[in-house]
Amino acid sequence: MVDTVNTCAGNTIPLLCIVGPTATGKTETAVTVAEAIGGEIISADSMLVYKYMDIGTAKPSPEEKRGIPHHMIDIVDPDENFTVAVYARMVCELIPAIWRKGKVPILVGGTGLYIRAVVDGFNFTVTGPDIAYRKSMEDYLSLKGANELHALLAAVDPDAAARLHPNDTKRIIRALEVFHQTGKPMSSLSSSTVHTDYNLVMFGLTMNREKLYRRINDRVDLMLDRGLVDEVRGLWSKGYDQSMTSMQGLGYKEILYFLKGEMTLQESLDILKRSTRRFAKRQFTWFKRDNRINWLDIDNYRDSREITMEIIDEAAGRFNMASNPIK
Repeated sequence: MVDTVNTCAGNTIPLLCIVGPTATGKTETAVTVAEAIGGEIISADSMLVYKYMDIGTAKPSPEEKRGIPHHMIDIVDPDENFTVAVYARMVCELIPAIWRKGKVPILVGGTGLYIRAVVDGFNFTVTGPDIAYRKSMEDYLSLKGANELHALLAAVDPDAAARLHPNDTKRIIRALEVFHQTGKPMSSLSSSTVHTDYNLVMFGLTMNREKLYRRINDRVDLMLDRGLVDEVRGLWSKGYDQSMTSMQGLGYKEILYFLKGEMTLQESLDILKRSTRRFAKRQFTWFKRDNRINWLDIDNYRDSREITMEIIDEAAGRFNMASNPIK
């Protein structure tokens, strides 16, 4: 049986979501909002769940958190399997627990599949595409070849691997994707659906694409300055490598290429910047299909204070609560 999540929310429980592409300032915005409305943040980022992976994931520092509780960060080791089914079950328990403390749960991040699993429910047997993961497997195929990709599947779903020829890479990637999303081999899945019913308010942050791409490039440079290469080297020395989902994340697989002598540092950084820009574009494509999201174009506001005030006013009104002045 697949991990299931039961109905866990009533319409009296508020849920504020702040979503959008990487590098749009979601973390800073969410912390300011949490300070004003008395909230706690639940990360919806598939990479922040991993311990020891701080720089490449742009994990918020204690200073950036400013004392606001952050959940679903640093909960598994890089070699542990972590699925959207497990994520949804854990968050389903977190949301009412936060509300019972008198705090507002704020779901923040750019992993669309995680957010969808929480706010809409999810049929874990008929899984939709995880575009970012699929792209990482396509990259792995290009670098390592069909036989190595087939070996990845054989390690987690030997029955599917036995049925699929190594050259049937499209179906191999799909089988790997299902395992990544559910934690179960495709052949073992049975029907189960999540149902949710929150008092939901969703905001999305966006900006001019060229400006966003510059921010992404600058952030990669900052990661390098902060020690990204040493972070990846340390993980590799502990036995964490590209066979693991965690090490297929942006920033880790590219630096591993450099550490293994497969490309220069500059080449790996150029690929990382390009891949992150493409990832941001895919994130926006995913989120723009959801007409519940109130999009805030950062370029249309004088400063971050105006953006956070709009979110605070809407959330306080919808949830019928007072707000504190923003700092």
